[in-house]
Amino acid sequence: MNKPFVVVSCPLDTYSGYGSRARDIVRALVNSEKYDVKVLSQRWGSTPFGFLKEDNPEDKKLLDCILPPPLQRQPDVWIQITVPNEFQKIGKFSIGITAGIETDVCTHQFLEGCNRMDLVLASSNHTKNIFEKTVYDKKNKEGKTEGTVKLETPVEVLFEGVDLEKYFHIPANKLPKTELVKDLSEIKEQFSFLFVGHWLKGAIGEDRKNVGLLIKTFLETFRNKSKQPALVLKTMSGPACLMDRDDILKKIDAIRKGVTGKLPSIYLLHGEVDDEDMNHLYNHPKIKAMISLTKGEGFGRPLLEFTQSKKPVIATNFSGHLDFLDKEFASLIPGELKPVHESAVQEGLIIKESKWFAPDIDFIQLLLKDYFSSYKAYEVKGKQLGYRCKTKFSFEKMSEELISIIDKNAPKKVEIKLPNIKKISLPKKS
Repeated sequence: MNKPFVVVSCPLDTYSGYGSRARDIVRALVNSEKYDVKVLSQRWGSTPFGFLKEDNPEDKKLLDCILPPPLQRQPDVWIQITVPNEFQKIGKFSIGITAGIETDVCTHQFLEGCNRMDLVLASSNHTKNIFEKTVYDKKNKEGKTEGTVKLETPVEVLFEGVDLEKYFHIPANKLPKTELVKDLSEIKEQFSFLFVGHWLKGAIGEDRKNVGLLIKTFLETFRNKSKQPALVLKTMSGPACLMDRDDILKKIDAIRKGVTGKLPSIYLLHGEVDDEDMNHLYNHPKIKAMISLTKGEGFGRPLLEFTQSKKPVIATNFSGHLDFLDKEFASLIPGELKPVHESAVQEGLIIKESKWFAPDIDFIQLLLKDYFSSYKAYEVKGKQLGYRCKTKFSFEKMSEELISIIDKNAPKKVEIKLPNIKKISLPKKS
């Protein structure tokens, strides 16, 4: 019997969070050897192609799955990894996979996209809950209400598993002397907080990742102190080019000029970095903790990856990352939901009527100071968090769950069996 024909439409070869998710999904399907897997490679915003390398055997397996358009026949299973408003039902059974939404309500385009599919897989319980609770009035041309727009397609949670072969603890004395490691060694401070993520649309302090507010709060917390930690930013706002780097440096400088006194150091790591170097960054002895003041996450993949360094994590107490950042082991920042700033609104993605998280600044400042002065206590929790995430949120666990979901929901190929026909002997002529 032929294997089910599975086609995945996704940004397989891009430097992006959705690209990482796509590679995980395709690799899990290929490794299972249960399906005939092909890929329609897509763009992801302005992020560049070229993540996968032909000379890497694991990458080559994924690249070999890419189909040239157009699609020649209908897939048994169609999997589309993107934002829900782009979902299209193509296969005999169509699955949409998305990180989903970072706010307290999703757009009606997201609901309509989900309803075009047979099944939706969300990265977190936060996304699933927002999809299920969001309801819109359906208006006619005269503006009168005619029913509602709500989720009708079933949604299941499929977390983003960390690849334990790529992200793992490396003792300081075992860290290889790569170019990145040598660069990090130039940091004069022995204690650095790390932020990883794109600097997204929005005014200073209103961008979703809250990079601007993080910088300002860090500077104000440690200004004029005799001993100061550093803040390392692994970020960019668009393509990994000199213009983007210069733009980010200008934004950092503008924030610094708004804070008086002797200020702590901020270091920028700009551009694309592969998994190996990211793991070296996480494990560098001068990096002591990861911090995110994010207003909302569909999942928060870098936070999960960082846990495998066995170092502590500071993050806001809202949205997708709470699935794996247990309050017992992670430092969760309180706050409140506030309306999305108009500068961060994106048509069809983030609407002005939605809210996201505003962290408590006073709490952040006290926490940062305590981390710097009493790190050992938090270090223990970091090790416990790393173990929990390793056992419950691995790539292997995610792969098992994915295959189980497909086998449970996708249509089965029917093998036609003809009945056995008895041989009839004709009577002999006398």
